[in-house]
Amino acid sequence: MALLRRASAAPLTADLASADGLRQALRFFARERAWINAQHLELCRIPAPTFFEQKRAAWMFEQFRAMGADAKIDRAGNVICFPYGDPGGNQLIAVTAHLDTVLAPRQNDDIRIGPDGKFYGPGVADNGAGLTGLLALARALRDEPIDHLGAARIVLCANVGEEGEGNLSGMRYLCRQSSLASRLETFLVLDGPGTAHITSKALGSRRYEIVLTGPGGHSWADFGVANPIHAISQVIAAFAALFVTGEPRASFNFGIIEGGASINSIPTEARTKLDLRSESTSRLDELAELLTDCVERALEIENGRIPPFPGKPPRVTAKLREIGFRPGGALPAESTLLAALQSVDAFLGIRALPDCASTDANIPLSLGLPAVSIGAGGQGGGAHTPGEWYHPEHRDLALRRVLLTLAHLLQ
Repeated sequence: MALLRRASAAPLTADLASADGLRQALRFFARERAWINAQHLELCRIPAPTFFEQKRAAWMFEQFRAMGADAKIDRAGNVICFPYGDPGGNQLIAVTAHLDTVLAPRQNDDIRIGPDGKFYGPGVADNGAGLTGLLALARALRDEPIDHLGAARIVLCANVGEEGEGNLSGMRYLCRQSSLASRLETFLVLDGPGTAHITSKALGSRRYEIVLTGPGGHSWADFGVANPIHAISQVIAAFAALFVTGEPRASFNFGIIEGGASINSIPTEARTKLDLRSESTSRLDELAELLTDCVERALEIENGRIPPFPGKPPRVTAKLREIGFRPGGALPAESTLLAALQSVDAFLGIRALPDCASTDANIPLSLGLPAVSIGAGGQGGGAHTPGEWYHPEHRDLALRRVLLTLAHLLQ
């Protein structure tokens, strides 16, 4: 049925692509390739680790304003741009891209373009590609106006807090607390490179910090005092041993372990952070219970390992705190948004399949709002590592995809 829907809708896409104004706007992305690449390089050189996106947000704001667009920075730190001005009470179609990166450049040369035309450095693909897509879209709409097609309903958002412990804070604010929340009806999230995926199902996640504390002491003189590092190691080992693979699919990752002051000191504290993901909310609840059991068992083992130590309390204690929650959700197969995107893909010759991932689209999907996360074109790899790279070849194809999908949704 999906193939039939794509085939029947393709003529409409062809008509849209040839419409006055839109035809010229679609050509913008190939014509201004050099300008788009220059914007990409400059924005990626502005550090924007999660919780410290302010300088990049200010830069994006200035670029939008310089184009003549109506832009502002909201209370959460998101940059909001109306290419043709806010149309008032009308319902809005949002195109978003997150500002923050897992790693950040320390100096300009950390972000560079190689002889092969590839961008190298932290954040060049995730999410330099998405943010550059927003800038390119904003300028295309300004240089080749299509507001007569209803494009005043398009709002662009460069949002904070997508990565790590940002907990989708920018998108949560936009959808739940901002002055635009009641007017946002559809979301296109630009996240990373490529065109091969349509993230239409939100992968749920829960994140925890486990902190174990004890009296500490000297490795020789105080030997026998319970050791927080020993105990937290047992938590990790037990959870990994008891985790069961299967359906519904789930994953876990202990991504951070900290603690201790020196090799010959019994630490007073140890901590670890855990990321749990699953396509099933009930599976996440089961894993949370397993984690609690593992912490309690580790305390029993470590505190009972050696008889009480004279003169000093030997016990370790634990605090388990949830530090992040990303709700799940899914776009219905019959969604107008999915039909529009598939029609555009058929017209442009893009082969993409729906998938499940954790992105900013989690929030609107969890609220029952139509949303997908798609790549902003080109190719990339090494996300969240120092070896991240991006090649802008065929970026214009993905940006035409975005604009044509918007044209469908404006009908």
